[in-house]
Amino acid sequence: MNRDKIDLKPTVVFARWVSWIGHPLVFISLSVGIIIALRLANRAGLALSLTLLVTVILPMAFLLFRGLHSGRWSDPDVSVRAERAQFYPRAISISAVAVIVLLLLPAPAFALRGATMTLFLLIMAALINFRIKLSLHALFAFYSAVILFVVSPLVGTVAFALALLVFWSRLYLKRHDLLETLVGAFLGLVGGLVTAW
Repeated sequence: MNRDKIDLKPTVVFARWVSWIGHPLVFISLSVGIIIALRLANRAGLALSLTLLVTVILPMAFLLFRGLHSGRWSDPDVSVRAERAQFYPRAISISAVAVIVLLLLPAPAFALRGATMTLFLLIMAALINFRIKLSLHALFAFYSAVILFVVSPLVGTVAFALALLVFWSRLYLKRHDLLETLVGAFLGLVGGLVTAW
């Protein structure tokens, strides 16, 4: 039996669950689903959801799974800074394709703004990675929370509470130091404000 699983403190288990829910792919997918449900009619919402599923969510999930399965990355968070140098170009390419597809559709302005800002944030994170490994969990949690707050203050308040828990979990699990987490959260807040207003 694996002693690591038996001896885990409840706070460690909680932090890991929060971190999993706060994984950028999970947090953004849930946020996009909520935003589409609140802002678009059924048919338009379904079309946009399928477009984002095919152009972003599934390719990113495949990228993470393939990198983990092949041993290119040590964990699904791509926590090692050197590994992120291989991750960012692929993630940026996927994000760029999504922006192009949304431009060609044409998609609603808020969706195009969000996709473009996501691309910009990934580019910024890749550049910052030359110096520090910022927290993508914190970045996309706060980014999503700001946008959700503008769409629905109630949902946004819950998202902000979760973003703060994500911030705490990344520090508690020692996946990032305070500077890396603060830089991620700051970029997310700025990106969310630019996208939402």
